[in-house]
Amino acid sequence: MSKTFYEKPITSGHYIMKTPKINSGFLPPYALITGGSKGIGYGIAEALAKRRYNLILVARHLDKLLLAKNHLESTYNIHVEILVNDLSREESADEITQWCISRDIPLKLLCNNAGIGGADDYLSASIDRMRYMARLNVESGMALTYRLLPLLEKNTPSYILNVASIAGFAPIPIKNLYAATQSAVIFFSDSLRYQLKDKNISVSCLAPGPVYTTPEIIKETKKQLGWWADKIAISPERTGEIAVRKTLQKKMIIVPGTLAKLISMFLRIIPWRTITALYDGLKKN
Repeated sequence: MSKTFYEKPITSGHYIMKTPKINSGFLPPYALITGGSKGIGYGIAEALAKRRYNLILVARHLDKLLLAKNHLESTYNIHVEILVNDLSREESADEITQWCISRDIPLKLLCNNAGIGGADDYLSASIDRMRYMARLNVESGMALTYRLLPLLEKNTPSYILNVASIAGFAPIPIKNLYAATQSAVIFFSDSLRYQLKDKNISVSCLAPGPVYTTPEIIKETKKQLGWWADKIAISPERTGEIAVRKTLQKKMIIVPGTLAKLISMFLRIIPWRTITALYDGLKKN
């Protein structure tokens, strides 16, 4: 396996990666996962590792990336490259793409998972925080997909998996901008699927309900949903396994969990005005 070296960071949270060129003719296919060091992204990475995909994990924190790399390589006997990069930066898509092209990566799957939510939203957070959310949740995936399409087309049949949320199926006053960004990801994915079908590139969109990724999210989910929380929420591992299986089956909308799937169907059927009023009522209660 090639060894990865780290030079001095050229910007905060970003490193140039120096890795010997990969001989793509003798390696299994690669999947690139943004936000792949923890949570849903790591669940997706592990599900792909079980299927013998080599991986490129992109995230901001080197320590978490190294932990993920070491565990995946030792457990599944695959090769994992790690790129330290803040996906909210405008230059990130070009940097990651150049790294992949210079090594002729046999890329067959791109997973745009990087994103943020949080308890604060439009009227309670700063404008800088909201801009960061829009850049990370929407712009980063759009730009990286655009830049990496030539590599995906070169290695068809190939796949794009965009990670959104069940929140993207309806306007949510308590999660105004977050819901809007997730809706954008869903619409973008659905449209792109039709644009790329003749190129043999399948596009899928993961839109999960609550996923127990951190103690803070578990606490907040149980606070908001009460005893329903444990019935709706699922683990990152199960989310990743379902997402990868359905992506490789070329499913468009992927909602893990029976109850979450029923809720997503309800959200797509009921008029948006009604759904928005219901969410507003929950906020006031």
